[in-house]
Amino acid sequence: MAEITIAIIPAPCAITLAQHTALKNAKRIFLQTQRHPSADFLNSLGFSCETMDDLYETATDFDMLNESIANRLCEKGDCVYVATGMIQNSQIPAIRRLAEEKGLGLFVLPHLSAGDVAFPNSARAIAISAHDLPQMIDPEQNHTIEEMDSQLTAGKTKLFFSEYYPEEWTVTLASIQKNGTYQSRAIKLCELDRQKQYDATTTLYIPRSNYEERTRHDFEDVMRVVRRLRAPDGCPWDREQTHDSLKNALLEECYELIDAIDENDDAHICEEMGDVLLQFALHAAIGEEQRAFTARDACTELVEKLIYRHPHVFGSVRVDGSDEVLKNWDALKMAQRNQQTQTEVLKSVPRSFPALLRSRKVQKKAADIGFDWNSAKDAFYKIGEETEELRLAMEQGSNIEEEMGDLLFAVVNVARLLKLEPEFLLMRATDKFILRFEQMESLALEQGNTLKELPFPEQDRLWEQVKKSRLRE
Repeated sequence: MAEITIAIIPAPCAITLAQHTALKNAKRIFLQTQRHPSADFLNSLGFSCETMDDLYETATDFDMLNESIANRLCEKGDCVYVATGMIQNSQIPAIRRLAEEKGLGLFVLPHLSAGDVAFPNSARAIAISAHDLPQMIDPEQNHTIEEMDSQLTAGKTKLFFSEYYPEEWTVTLASIQKNGTYQSRAIKLCELDRQKQYDATTTLYIPRSNYEERTRHDFEDVMRVVRRLRAPDGCPWDREQTHDSLKNALLEECYELIDAIDENDDAHICEEMGDVLLQFALHAAIGEEQRAFTARDACTELVEKLIYRHPHVFGSVRVDGSDEVLKNWDALKMAQRNQQTQTEVLKSVPRSFPALLRSRKVQKKAADIGFDWNSAKDAFYKIGEETEELRLAMEQGSNIEEEMGDLLFAVVNVARLLKLEPEFLLMRATDKFILRFEQMESLALEQGNTLKELPFPEQDRLWEQVKKSRLRE
């Protein structure tokens, strides 16, 4: 079988014995570009190479370039292709795809990376192309960034890594000199795009950092900090916490986030989101310690759930609007939980929910199978009916709690049918009460009185005065 052999030689001194042997026995040699120090080195060894420079000059984008190089190599069959840059995620996939179509073999020789050669005395690092930066990296690992060939590329690389490292973080930049060896120098990350010269051999080394040294953090850093807090020599309070003891804190942090959202304060929302995330991290750390589950397990559950419940995004299901999305969501949720009856669905609404929220969700799930009023107007008369039943219960001195609950449930029903959230309605009503109470108290003080000194009829008179003044406004 004809075979295409790929030899990646990022620097003249990076050629291996296996690569030299393959070149020596090659019927035909193609070179990625003649404009690289490795080209001069191969020429000095007497190897005759055909370059791909003409394809670089005519290609309109990288996809076209990769396909053109693959076509040329596969047309010629047995050959060695010498690449000088990182082609693992660009050219090699295109070559492999076409080679398989044509029944050709493909073999990539073991090779050194530019970082291996440029920084031989540095700790082992993960190699990345400046033209193919990943979505994220682990700053606890060392990294080398190859092909820093322009100020623009250097600028993009600086912005990317500034999300993980301080601007003053010391990095090392290296390029191949005329004698074929690398010359390196230490600079600050913020200076990366201010250097005098960049070329295809320019390579960057970024040493790992500990989370205490970084100025930007991600979820993994949150988990690192929480694990440290719960370590034997960590914080006594954090070490004492359990799933049960953290319940109130989780509830409070969620409500504080809701307050921040109501304030429409982005900075406050960001802060409170962090506090909610801390609760997740604490529960995840406890799960890890008990060997019950990990943060990754929780994230896996979430991702799988989102994919499963969005077949219109990740599958072939078609939907017509958000109402159908919610209907499918509920059906998938019921199937996933193996719920056979709608009563099981109602019982699945957590009892720990705030009462108004729980009653609204239970009503909504009953309505999903048609057990509902036609409109809020139709449901409204139920409030009057329940009010009368409460009045009678109060007169008789029995069933007062039950009838009061029925009245609240009826009020929630009307709010739901009006597409209003009763929990928020009561929150706003409470806020309004506090504001009017404050104005009533101020009015009493203006008249030389304190509220607690006034009898209720006088307090009520001030309340009505405040209420009327608010209506006029």
